[in-house]
Amino acid sequence: MDASYELAFAVMNRLKADAAVSAFVAGQVFDRVPAEPKPQSPYTSLGPTDSVQDDAECIAGQEISFQVDCWSWGAGEAYGSAEVRKLAGAVRQCLHGAEFTLAENAFVMLEHRVTRIMRDPDGVTNHAAMTFSAFVETD
Repeated sequence: MDASYELAFAVMNRLKADAAVSAFVAGQVFDRVPAEPKPQSPYTSLGPTDSVQDDAECIAGQEISFQVDCWSWGAGEAYGSAEVRKLAGAVRQCLHGAEFTLAENAFVMLEHRVTRIMRDPDGVTNHAAMTFSAFVETD
């Protein structure tokens, strides 16, 4: 099984199961955000993924970088960036240093690299783009 595929779904399941993340998104963690019905604010989704072959000393491995996006809009804390910042913090706490058991590949490590907070071009939606890096040993 492709390591990035296996890791992506392990990450999604971890985010859905985490109490702090769920307090914000109530299970709204998407690989692909549905067009209809549009999800309620806030929610998280997976963004782009890059995989680089990184073999060492007869061990096949991949460095997998992936993005988790947090989305928020509305009134109160959602109007400014407070809600999306808090959600991004919960996602970072959930994933940074987390350990996973994968079915076909050997998970080694996962680290948070960067979080970018921005307002989308619509002028309403607050967006946190979070980059994580993992290393997975493959067959």
